[in-house]
Amino acid sequence: MNDPVDLPAAFAAFSPAVHPPLLPTSDVSYVVDDTVVGRMLLASRSDGALVASAYVPDTAAEDRLLARLSTRVSPRILRHPAALDLARRELEDFLAGRSRRFTVRTDLALASDFQRVVLPGLAASVEYGRRATYGELATLLQRPTAARAVGAALGANPLCVVVPCHRVVASDGALTGYAGGLAAKRYLLDLEMRGAATLRARPQG
Repeated sequence: MNDPVDLPAAFAAFSPAVHPPLLPTSDVSYVVDDTVVGRMLLASRSDGALVASAYVPDTAAEDRLLARLSTRVSPRILRHPAALDLARRELEDFLAGRSRRFTVRTDLALASDFQRVVLPGLAASVEYGRRATYGELATLLQRPTAARAVGAALGANPLCVVVPCHRVVASDGALTGYAGGLAAKRYLLDLEMRGAATLRARPQG
């Protein structure tokens, strides 16, 4: 008959090496957040450049955007919130009125050739708290007859809020189509108007 095993002593002697879990690598990390302007998907490349900041009101919209990322950037996609910490923090601060600009690097990987003209031009020419019409933006881009095409390019902006297509309005000042809906567009414009007014009211010198 075998001698009885001293289980407490056996377990005490058992001390395997403990290693942190190995996460699978990815070329694209993403997260979906509920924000004050709607449900948004943020995605970045492995080098940290933000490639998407888009409204995804439901899982179907989320799946469509992930499919675009898979096709245009890489099929190696992982839901990894920590990789988006900077973008998430800057978006939260912007939407709360605590900041007026983004520093996160961006990449227009999901944009068309025409969008790669329109979106940087918009970001460079229409400042925080300002508005422009589609026609004015087209003229600034030296394409004065392309107001409708400019509108279509803005409507499919893959970097909403970060690249501020919400600052562009109809020729009569009316709020027109926006990927996040008109309530979101109104919120963003009102937020910037208040922020710009506060900045102007500060004493100079």
